[in-house]
Amino acid sequence: MGSTTEIFFRPEETARERVTLPAPLYNRCRLLLTRCTRPHVFVPIRSMQYQAVIDGEEIIFVDNQGYAVRDGRGGRLIVLAWKVTLDSPRESLTEPVPIEILYYGHETHDTHRRLMSEFPRALGLYEAKQQRDSGAGLNATVLPFTGRK
Repeated sequence: MGSTTEIFFRPEETARERVTLPAPLYNRCRLLLTRCTRPHVFVPIRSMQYQAVIDGEEIIFVDNQGYAVRDGRGGRLIVLAWKVTLDSPRESLTEPVPIEILYYGHETHDTHRRLMSEFPRALGLYEAKQQRDSGAGLNATVLPFTGRK
């Protein structure tokens, strides 16, 4: 199985704010990450033409239309990031998770609000595809066992 390298550019930060993510959304992201064999999970958000990249410390959101070249290397521009700020362990899996939203460029609070509705839907589609593909290519053969009598 081949791999692809994606390059992302982090533009200059234009704003930052502290909020909390609902526990179910954060838990779904963590669960996807633990099921993945790679350190990142790439989730397309087709309704916004964005891509979310989940890793252990943050979730970045990339505009699929935004592309830049720097020092001869091309990559997509990060427009917004949710940086997890777990200063201490959560006492419950139902407890909201504190994050910092990092805004880059012209992205606004409206983009974050839209992500709060579109990203969970995209996760659902991604999870459904993962379940469909989990058995792909696996075949079972059942043979009679003729053991000792």
